[in-house]
Amino acid sequence: MSKDPISMTVIGNDGKPRTVIQDAIMKGVGVQRPLVLAYLKRLRRKHPEATAAELAKIAERDYLKIVTGSGAAVGGTAAIPAVGTGAALGLSVAATLGFLEASALYAQTLAELHGIAIEDPERSRVLVMGVLMGEEGSAMIAGLTRQAAGRGGGPIKGWAKAFGANKSTSFYASLQKTMQKSFMRKVVGTQAASVVGRIVPFGVGAVIGGAGNRFLAKRVVETAAVAFAGIPTMAPDQLELDDPRIIDVEVIEE
Repeated sequence: MSKDPISMTVIGNDGKPRTVIQDAIMKGVGVQRPLVLAYLKRLRRKHPEATAAELAKIAERDYLKIVTGSGAAVGGTAAIPAVGTGAALGLSVAATLGFLEASALYAQTLAELHGIAIEDPERSRVLVMGVLMGEEGSAMIAGLTRQAAGRGGGPIKGWAKAFGANKSTSFYASLQKTMQKSFMRKVVGTQAASVVGRIVPFGVGAVIGGAGNRFLAKRVVETAAVAFAGIPTMAPDQLELDDPRIIDVEVIEE
């Protein structure tokens, strides 16, 4: 029996995501802080009177536009005669990584707006994995950081405040290792449906790609709202936007 081309691309003979895929995924969720600050700096220039809460809504709008547009664009490639299913599959993997990167930028932007500065890659990856994994991620982080003591079931509101605590880099490296297996299983399982949708021919994939990404992004937005619930936002002029490492970035025009 021939193997599914998606499985051959993403999954190795051991039944796990191929190492190159895992490395790419972890890189995708590890957006560096200078890029996050550059994005916020650009938003401040465009919206100088906006409060931190308003900037968060603008970031949400940008995030939804980015992931919806990329999903639909890749989905449409299978309908172009010169671009076959194999090429569309490759583009779909790239779109999945793009979705993760956009989600990471969004989550870390919210962290900065709530006064949680994240410098080290391990800590940022754990935060982003928690947001992307939804209630399962929030429960894992709350449990591993001992925030869940004495609480009942359901999402732990405000769990992102743990990332403002003075924990060692090794602590977050260990946390990342603990979460990564579950995260990989969830991301590959979730994104597999989107990959299939994007390579459906005759233009159907364009609809499924855009709608699928928007559905997933809406879930990320909902989880992020729970993660940062009850954590005060900073005044915009308190944001650390003068870091010399900041590079300029483009922001979607209104």
